[in-house]
Amino acid sequence: MIDQPIQASIPLMEHFYTIQGEGFHQGKPAYFVRLAGCDVGCVWCDVKDSWDSSNHPKSSVDEIVAHVKNEMAHGIVVITGGEPLMHQLDSLTMELQNAGFQTHIETSGAHPLTGKWNWICLSPKKFKSPLPSILPLANELKIVVFNKSDFEWAAQYAAQVNSNCKLYLQPEWDKAADITPMIVDYIKANPQWTLSLQIHKYIQVP
Repeated sequence: MIDQPIQASIPLMEHFYTIQGEGFHQGKPAYFVRLAGCDVGCVWCDVKDSWDSSNHPKSSVDEIVAHVKNEMAHGIVVITGGEPLMHQLDSLTMELQNAGFQTHIETSGAHPLTGKWNWICLSPKKFKSPLPSILPLANELKIVVFNKSDFEWAAQYAAQVNSNCKLYLQPEWDKAADITPMIVDYIKANPQWTLSLQIHKYIQVP
């Protein structure tokens, strides 16, 4: 594998201080850095504006770190997208960790892993499969359930992650009323899984 070059600047769609609304760290304060650019193309994506990186200004690593430090002295910084691994993230995560922050990533795993991470949330998508190399590194496997066939698909990936990886099933937001009861029944029969809800949408915060 050829190493990606260090990027002097990264297309930044938005950044904000809120709480983590999903998965293992749900409810904890976190600063979100949403990078632009995505080639996965989920039909139900709720941030399609992030797909085209040319629509968003580029920011330097120093500028991004300064945004975070302006809001908090320590804690979790979540790098998300789009698909953040379309960018080389070694420098960004190094500077964030040097400043005392924990670095978390939310990724489909469809691109090579760069960066140094305290937590890797892998959310694979059918539209572009994750690279096999990232599966054993995931701390958290989060499957967005869009229809009934996704349960079998989720089980296939659960068999490929490490034994300590946390397993989450999350209803696709627009179908939550129909999908959530199906997830509950599935988790009752398969208790290694946990329900993830997008609580930030329920309480209407970013």
